[in-house]
Amino acid sequence: MSSYSHQVRANTEIVIEFLEDNESSFLDLWQDQILINEIDINKDKVNVNGHLMYNLVKHTLLYSMNVDDVKQLAYKVAKECVESNINIGDFVYNVNIGRSIIIKYILQSDLTSCDLPSIIDIINQLFDQFCFHAVTNYTEIKNHELNQKNVYINQSHKDKLAILGQMSSSFVHEFRNPLTSIIGFNKLLRVEYPNLKYLDIIELELDQLKFRITQFLHTSKMDLIDNPKENVTIKNLLDNILSFLYPSIVDSDVLVSADIDSSIMIEAYKDELKQVFLNVLFNSIDAVQQRKRPREINVRCFKEIDQVIIEVSNNGPAIPQEVKETIFEPFYTTKDLGTGIGLYVCKNIIEKHAGYMTCESDETLTTFRIHLPLTV
Repeated sequence: MSSYSHQVRANTEIVIEFLEDNESSFLDLWQDQILINEIDINKDKVNVNGHLMYNLVKHTLLYSMNVDDVKQLAYKVAKECVESNINIGDFVYNVNIGRSIIIKYILQSDLTSCDLPSIIDIINQLFDQFCFHAVTNYTEIKNHELNQKNVYINQSHKDKLAILGQMSSSFVHEFRNPLTSIIGFNKLLRVEYPNLKYLDIIELELDQLKFRITQFLHTSKMDLIDNPKENVTIKNLLDNILSFLYPSIVDSDVLVSADIDSSIMIEAYKDELKQVFLNVLFNSIDAVQQRKRPREINVRCFKEIDQVIIEVSNNGPAIPQEVKETIFEPFYTTKDLGTGIGLYVCKNIIEKHAGYMTCESDETLTTFRIHLPLTV
């Protein structure tokens, strides 16, 4: 062994001896300065971990850093921090307090200033490795817990939707049978008594009630529509819907404008697409009623590359950002008597057609945009 190696070994032994002589003072000082929460269920283990880290410092100085030993202690401490719900910032602070005190004590040893840098460098490397592995493992455990919670929440949400779907579909089927009879008898009355008052209003209200029932059936994933897809001309469909909504448009004093490319045709389930357009336009009519006149709704339909885009814009109040983020979620509604399933159903129908929906809103305009694949 060279004289240099002998000197290094001698210096290391001096440091080890000095640390052992001052171990109690060091740990007491560290214990006084660290952050410990009184409700920490593992607070009694903090002092134990301090002893383990202190011994790891001595072992590293005497031999070399054993990465497996560093990881073992780091993972132990990380697990205890997660169990105690300790802020990782507090943990890093406590570790660095220990680093600072050890270096401060070593500077008080009998080593010369020439011999100290290599010793301090070893200690810094050890603490850096320990912090890295502890924080990394802490983050991995926390992420795993978060993922498990999200899985549980999502599954619980799906279970509730399934139960609600079963209940609503059972209720709706029971409700739909007498409704069909009423609609049928109303049509007979129109034939037998064409001049009888209020039949138009009754038919309109029954159609809207039927529309709401269809929404519930879609939500419970029991489709009423068994017909295959067909070629649908968007302009014809939207024109029919606007005619159907004409009483509501007039009653709400809404100015509706339309710019629809008459050549656009897509392959779709016509009745389902009709439901989407009806719901979005109903919402727009409700929205503009919350502001003074003029109340305006604009409907556009145009081609863009390989897509058909249908825009329904209104000059009602702006939709807050936090609402926009959840507006397509089931059972979320801002209406006093709303069900919160309309836009959720619309989103599902459009996605079933390989498309998607977006919403943009500011103080001047709110626009719902429907993207659908173009039928060549």
